[in-house]
Amino acid sequence: MADLTLDVARKILDAAFAKAAELKLKPLVVTVLDARGVLKLAAAQDGTSLMRAEIAHGKAYGALAMGLGSRALYQRAQEQAYFIDAVNTIAKGALVPVPGGVLIQDGTTLLGAVGVSGDTSDNDEACAIAGIQAAGLKANAG
Repeated sequence: MADLTLDVARKILDAAFAKAAELKLKPLVVTVLDARGVLKLAAAQDGTSLMRAEIAHGKAYGALAMGLGSRALYQRAQEQAYFIDAVNTIAKGALVPVPGGVLIQDGTTLLGAVGVSGDTSDNDEACAIAGIQAAGLKANAG
């Protein structure tokens, strides 16, 4: 698979929401970006709080922009706060360096990223990983 198709993005989104239902999580927003960082698909469950879409996008965008799952960005922010702050300034505040942004890979080929927001960062990440794996792809959370 060379590109992330809309059908695959839908599978990722549906499986991420299914994982959220299984875990009985708070309402989520799931955002899927292609390898260029262009929005492929996004959806918000009923009852999500304000800014969840922007946060989900920022998790996916940050992972894609830095080539690292957002868990690794979170760790790097702990160790090199000035660096992550500088990068986020360059990105006009578009990065959200906390778990929940997961790279989508087909083998070693980068297809895009998923960002999830609405529950704890660990739960958001679990839903992103479940969605990617359900589509038969490799999740790289960092």
